[in-house]
Amino acid sequence: MPELPDVTLYVERLAPLVIGETLQGVRLASPFLLRSVEPPLAAAAGRRVTAVRRLGKRIVLALEGGLFLVLHLMVAGRLRWRPAGAVIPGRHGLGAFDFDSGTLLLTEASSKKRASLLLVQGEAALAALDPGGLEVLDADLPSFRAALVRESHTLKRTLTDPAIFSGIGNAYSDEILHRARLSPFKRSTDLDGEETERLFAATRDTLVEWLERLRHDTEAFPEKVTAFRPEMAVHGRFGLPCPRCGAPVQRIVYAENEANYCAACQTGGRLLADRALSRLLKADWPRTLVQLEERQRKQRRGAGAAGAAGGAGADAGVAAGAVAAGAAADAASPAGPGTRSIPAAAAPSAARPARRGRRAGSSRPGSR
Repeated sequence: MPELPDVTLYVERLAPLVIGETLQGVRLASPFLLRSVEPPLAAAAGRRVTAVRRLGKRIVLALEGGLFLVLHLMVAGRLRWRPAGAVIPGRHGLGAFDFDSGTLLLTEASSKKRASLLLVQGEAALAALDPGGLEVLDADLPSFRAALVRESHTLKRTLTDPAIFSGIGNAYSDEILHRARLSPFKRSTDLDGEETERLFAATRDTLVEWLERLRHDTEAFPEKVTAFRPEMAVHGRFGLPCPRCGAPVQRIVYAENEANYCAACQTGGRLLADRALSRLLKADWPRTLVQLEERQRKQRRGAGAAGAAGGAGADAGVAAGAVAAGAAADAASPAGPGTRSIPAAAAPSAARPARRGRRAGSSRPGSR
C-alpha cells in the first residue's frame, strides 16, 4: 500500500502536471471504483484543478467550485501519467482522468478491487473523510506521546491506525520499529519516557529519509511504487540478515498483514509467537533465536541421517531382491546388482511397482 512517502511523492509530481489544467472528463473502466453518488461524477468535467493534496493515504484533486476528487489507492492501486487520450489498460485499468496535457491512469494489479474514487462538495465533506490521525512530521513530542497512549494497542497496530497516526502503513511501521529497537507487539501504553522519545525520533527520521530517497531516485512521475525495497532493513526481508546485527529477520503473518522484525535488536532474542503456527507446534515452538538455531541444526542432522539410512536400506533391499529372483532376474531388472541406491526422497516413486503395473496393463474399451 502506498504510504506517506509514496503518496507525498505522487502529490509533488502530479501537482505541476495538472494544477491550472482543465479536467476534460473521467472515464471509468470498473463500476466498483466510484463510491459516491452526489454530486454526479459528470459535474467534475470542465473544471480547473486548483490544488493537489494528501489526506492521510488519499490523494485529493481540488477543482473549481469547491469540488474534490478523492483517490484512495489502497493496497495495489497505482497511478500512471500518459499522453492525452491514453487507452485504459484492459487487465488492471480502473479509470482515466483526461487533461489536455496528458491522461492520469489508475490501475490496480489485484483481484480484490479496493481502490476507490469519491467526488465530494465542500471542505466540510472533505474533512469528513479524514480519519483524524496525527501528522507526525508536523507534530512535537508531547502531541506524539498523547496520541500514542490514547488507546492501548500493540505498537504495530497503533502506528498503522489512521485514526491515531496519519499515512503510516505496514511497510514503514516495520522500518520505524526496527530503527527504534522496539517490539512490534509491545503495548503503546507500556513505553517509558526514553522509549517514547526513541520511537518519536525513529518515526520522523524513517519517513523523512525515505521521502528524500524516493525524491532522489525518481526523476519523473513515479512508476515503480512498491512496499518492498532492497534498501529496507526488515520489511520484506524475512530470513535475510539484519543490517544492524546480522541475525535473520523474523516474520509473523496474521490476517492479510505481516510484521517483520529482528529478534536480536527488538525483542531481546525472543521469537514472537505466531497465532496459528505456535498453537499448532505448542511445546515445539522455539522461544528464542538460540532454540531456533538448535532446532534447525537438529533438522539438518536428522535429514542427513535419514538420507544415509535410506540409501543403505535401498542397497539392502536391492541385494535381497537379487538373491531371491536369481541371476536371470538380476540381469533384467533395473535394480539388479551394481545399480546405484535410490535416495530416500525418491523412494516413494518406486515403492508400489505392482500398482503401477496394474495401471499400465489395465485397459478400457476404446482406450489406447
